[in-house]
Amino acid sequence: MEAGESRTGGVEATFREAYGKAVATLVRVFGDITRAEDAVQDAFVVATEMWPESGIPPNPAGWIVTTARNRAIDLFRREKRGREIIEELAFPGPAVEEVMEFDDVLIADDQLRLIFTCCHPSLSVEHQVALTLRLLGGLSVSEVARSFLVTEAAMTKRLTRAKYKIKAANIPYRIPEDAALPNRLRAVLVVLYLIYNTGADGVDRASLRADAIRLARALSGLMPDEPEAAGLLALMLLGEARAAARLRDDDVVLLRDQDRSQWDRALIEEGQTIVQACIRRDHPGPYQLQAAIQAVHCDATSIRETDWPQIVELYDHLYSLQPTAVVALNRAIAVGEARGAEEALEALDAVAADLANYYLMHAARGATLRQLGRRQDATEAYQRAAGLATNERDVRFLNRQVEDLASAD
Repeated sequence: MEAGESRTGGVEATFREAYGKAVATLVRVFGDITRAEDAVQDAFVVATEMWPESGIPPNPAGWIVTTARNRAIDLFRREKRGREIIEELAFPGPAVEEVMEFDDVLIADDQLRLIFTCCHPSLSVEHQVALTLRLLGGLSVSEVARSFLVTEAAMTKRLTRAKYKIKAANIPYRIPEDAALPNRLRAVLVVLYLIYNTGADGVDRASLRADAIRLARALSGLMPDEPEAAGLLALMLLGEARAAARLRDDDVVLLRDQDRSQWDRALIEEGQTIVQACIRRDHPGPYQLQAAIQAVHCDATSIRETDWPQIVELYDHLYSLQPTAVVALNRAIAVGEARGAEEALEALDAVAADLANYYLMHAARGATLRQLGRRQDATEAYQRAAGLATNERDVRFLNRQVEDLASAD
């Protein structure tokens, strides 16, 4: 790589890190998401021209906001509505070189306001996710489109519709009142976790997981008194710690067969430290409990040494807070490890009707029936799972289980 290319890459990486802060601040300044985005994009053009030669400034976000703000003011002066905005907001219009200083608390408030705007319940989940990645994650439109396997044109329309909805519905750019905060925060956490899980579908989508972790880390820092935000971050870190061991030659590797030496101990230590801090708070929520379950897995050196009774107990607690069929399914798998396949099958059968179209339920039944020696039933369960799975890698794995059972016959 040439030195110029390296410097340009550094500019792009720094700009992405500062992008969310800059957009959040300028949305407050301009009162309009599109104007804020356009201004930051103009600043990026200037940065790619100046920073490789002059070096990255010590306060990139301040430089971006100042440059974007001033260039936007120049454009405003050329249009009637722009002149009205200047008069309404009384812009002093400092020179580009006079980099504005920003209070960290003010920047944090700006980011929080933008996060809750992006994840407003009036928007569909697909719009919430796309806006969060674009405005706070700093991904380009083409990057967001690739992350969700749609064309850039389709993603542009999706983002445009979302921003129009915010404007037309007069969705407020503010942090919710205390009474509404728990439910609104829950929506934000769901969006961030959805982004992470979307990135879990393939090796080529690892950057999406990294963006989700970065956003979760930022949210946890912005809301240090919200244990569920910390719990989500810990859950992502502990999941990411094992990501490299989940695949071998592009094939699925089950937990019991993973090479645990490939697990990232630094991420595990960070995630477990957060879980321990959550336990001390003694205000458990679904993300904290899921993180605690992953922490127990990461403590074990093998599948046999895993504290399965503790995991079942944690799933019991999780189910009391979040009584969904998927939680019951995961609990059933843990019950199989702790108490045997007979009890596992009984628990799986209890949720089979609710999860009839969920391939992981059929895969779990296949594994359990196989343990019980019911090979024909296991084969049928694996075949049903393979027919429902959409990921090619999962389909290959499930078909291989069918083949293995046939070979055993």
